Amino acid sequence: MSRLSFTLEREAAGSRARAGRLHTLHGPVETPVFMPVGTQATVKGQTVHTLKAAGARVLLANTFHLLLRPGPEVFRKFGGIHRFMNWDGPVLTDSGGFQIFSLPGSRRMTEAGATFQSYVDGATHLLSPETSIGMQRAIGSDIMMVLDQCIPSTASFAEAEAAMELTHRWAVRSLAARGDSPQALFGIVQGACHPDLRRRSAEFLRALPFEGLAIGGLAVGETPAQRYEFTGLATAHLPKHLPRYLMGVGTPLDLLEAVHRGVDMFDCIIPSQLAQRGTVFTSLGRLHLRRSVHKFSTEPLDPNCPCAACREYSRAYLHHLVKADELLGWHLLSIHNLTFYHRLMAAMRAHILADTFGSFYERMRTDLARGDEENPEVHPKPAKVFRYPSCGDYEIVPGTGGYNSVRQISSGETMHSVNRPDDEAERLYIGQSQLTARLAADAPAAEDLVIWDVGLGAATNAMAVLRCFEAVLAARGAETIRPVRLVSFECDLDPLRLAVRWGGYFPHIRHGAPSALLATGAWTHPTGRLRWELQHGDFLEKYAATPRPDVIFYDPFSYKTDSALWTAGTFARLAEFCAPKPTELYTYSAATAARVALLAAGFFVGAGVGTGPKAETTIACNRPEPLRVHPSGARLLGPEWLARWRRSTAQVPASVPAEERAGFVARIEAHPQFGSG
Repeated sequence: MSRLSFTLEREAAGSRARAGRLHTLHGPVETPVFMPVGTQATVKGQTVHTLKAAGARVLLANTFHLLLRPGPEVFRKFGGIHRFMNWDGPVLTDSGGFQIFSLPGSRRMTEAGATFQSYVDGATHLLSPETSIGMQRAIGSDIMMVLDQCIPSTASFAEAEAAMELTHRWAVRSLAARGDSPQALFGIVQGACHPDLRRRSAEFLRALPFEGLAIGGLAVGETPAQRYEFTGLATAHLPKHLPRYLMGVGTPLDLLEAVHRGVDMFDCIIPSQLAQRGTVFTSLGRLHLRRSVHKFSTEPLDPNCPCAACREYSRAYLHHLVKADELLGWHLLSIHNLTFYHRLMAAMRAHILADTFGSFYERMRTDLARGDEENPEVHPKPAKVFRYPSCGDYEIVPGTGGYNSVRQISSGETMHSVNRPDDEAERLYIGQSQLTARLAADAPAAEDLVIWDVGLGAATNAMAVLRCFEAVLAARGAETIRPVRLVSFECDLDPLRLAVRWGGYFPHIRHGAPSALLATGAWTHPTGRLRWELQHGDFLEKYAATPRPDVIFYDPFSYKTDSALWTAGTFARLAEFCAPKPTELYTYSAATAARVALLAAGFFVGAGVGTGPKAETTIACNRPEPLRVHPSGARLLGPEWLARWRRSTAQVPASVPAEERAGFVARIEAHPQFGSG
């Protein structure tokens, strides 16, 4: 089966530059070629008609994003992406490897693949070589990419070697997963900025039956000089009869330098991204349309460009659109930049075929590096930088899934950094603690359900309790709902003040209770069945003056920032205080240090539900029974965990003095939950 053929038409004298022709399922493509990036099955702000008018012949689509939305079923319904987006030319799909690399805090890498949480609906997905190829088969692209592990180009030799070898194993699995599909498949050369690894990767992949080979792992941290060096090093080891694709690169100068070194295919978001900021590439140099020097200019953007933006509009009008943040400005400047890129590729191809590429390359190296030399004495005013609101040591930061969080500026630690805060509160604390069932349980009217909220922060967990209470109240009525006493502990109220002041960023806070809590230190529900109290100050000084809890939502910052709250001594004090009453503690941490500290304090400890990239969280009880039959399916840590702990190089938390370490280890070994006490 001929999935894709590549004809090498000419190589330039004195250069590795090549002119060729790809034959795909949806027609021929002349190379060198630039592929506009259509992340969501659309190039931002463009129609298929404007793309074709600009010179686009092949588009890139993003497997990661299209997997999450609209999903493979939609593409199967439409028979693939071409009919879905009304594009009749070739499409290349990336594998999702770079997007996984872009989410280091919200994914977990294993041999099987990358486990991550969807920014669309919070669902957990495994992106493996097989699921990536399966999704690309559903999309119906002409060219598919293997799943690779992308790492910073500046990574150490050992890290780069491990990622390269994993990429090679995934490449073999990707080939197997393709099966009898007529789609072409490209391998990806990795190896960061290590010459030996790049050579080894190229040698391994060129021995496999790929229809083309890509160069990955560049434009992720290296200097331009290193990028050019390692591009040339990679192409020197790639076969001439296969097309070569440099992924995610770059500026017009980057493209010129890479073509000079033997690359055939490119993609990058720069044309649209810079257009959104008001920057364009022209034959006169790079122009910044936000500059006031263009306010009265009747000139076109580029007198040598035939695009609609240059033919029909003045710089003054485009300057106005950019300053006014009008979408038309982004649209027109994107058309121009894409036209510039495609015309540059066509010019390079023409000079390769005419064997004049050498002189063209030398001239364009200078031309493409030029800035706004028409008005060099005019300096642009610094653009106004939007800053999210802050309060004290805390600021609002946007998450990747359309939600907002609060970050502590001094430590850089973010509350709910990788999961939608409301979702994490519901899954980790409300759901696991079976709060709905507890509230609906028959209980004496005087017997309050006491919940400790340790680490109030922006009140995400406390408001989840309130929402649950009000939902059960609506279903059962006030007389049959169990009364609740919610006690929140916090030493710094600025996160809550920030969330209340800027409630538009935090839907969960839109309620009268948080403002009342800040004003008076307490709030009581109109039914009288829920009282929310604030203990402002050091938790270790405040907890003993409050009622013993039934449930603890333990959500302070991590050990790095809040070390005093994660020690064995702290948990021992809690265990002693709670001893007269059955108590369950739920926390996001699954760290060995936290778990052994709880065990040493006398708690029975189990693995809780996963949230986002965390495969597990932690549940601790001062009685063993709840974890033996826990409704959430949580289980006591057992012999397998104990064996891993024994092999660990950090068996004892750093907070334990040296003279007490032997006794600490003995307490863990003798803990009754392991059946060895």
